[in-house]
Amino acid sequence: MKNKAKSINKALDNSIPLCNNFVPLWEPVLEVHKAMRYTLLPGGKRVRPMLCLVACELVGGQESTAMPAACAVEMIHAASLILDDLPCMDDDSLRRGKPTNHKVFGEKTSILASNALRSLAVKQTLASTSLGVTSERVLRAVQEMARAVGTEGLVAGQAADLAGERMSFKNEDDELRYLELMHVHKTAVLVEAAAVVGAIMGGGSDEEIERLKSYARCVGLMFQVMDDVLDETKSSEELGKTAGKDLITGKLTYPKVMGVDNAREYAKRLNREAQEHLQGFDSDKVVPLLSLADYIVKRQN
Repeated sequence: MKNKAKSINKALDNSIPLCNNFVPLWEPVLEVHKAMRYTLLPGGKRVRPMLCLVACELVGGQESTAMPAACAVEMIHAASLILDDLPCMDDDSLRRGKPTNHKVFGEKTSILASNALRSLAVKQTLASTSLGVTSERVLRAVQEMARAVGTEGLVAGQAADLAGERMSFKNEDDELRYLELMHVHKTAVLVEAAAVVGAIMGGGSDEEIERLKSYARCVGLMFQVMDDVLDETKSSEELGKTAGKDLITGKLTYPKVMGVDNAREYAKRLNREAQEHLQGFDSDKVVPLLSLADYIVKRQN
């Protein structure tokens, strides 16, 4: 997995140059590229692109075949982080142990960088045709990414997150249903897309794609549950981002609804469900996905 992260980081670095044929970019464009690289390149766990690569290999494909799509998924993720941190959204000043994008480049350049990353993600995925991937599979992958970004995915999740701060619920069950629906869209949907796109690029069957999608949904929810737990139990220094902010702003979180201990137990249950969805795949090839799920449920930052 560490080797895959190195390969991903190299491909991401090459995808957004600071010069064109050894000539520096036009200054306004250079500033946008710097902002794109600032959020995209350093410090990310690379969970989504690694999942994309492993899913491709699991169904019989090659890592190189899925690398453009893996980079695209990470670009979409980085673009969403830039928007989430803006003052008009979550208003965060710290991300991955450093100032958020808009604190360094200003809101206008950050918004341009986010837009540019999403556009580049489509371009990256379309480049897969040069690696021998059929146009039908590439089109299906682009459609999956588009679904994950829009009002069926990230946009819906963020809208629900913002609205959740103002909502009142009749009981804990309603609160929990809303919370899960929100995070299926805000967090899990892009993890799902990573697995689905990887399997598409590798030529997986519809059945294999659906099983990987179910696995990824569990992993995505588990990631968010642990994110909420760590936000409440760790310091800003340990997390590399502002800790305790959800509690202060009254955001709906798993610890708030069910308590820290029950949230941890829920994450463990999601881990078991995720592993069940992988039964029937090659026992050797599936090891990275099992390990990835274990890492997420046990992570400390």
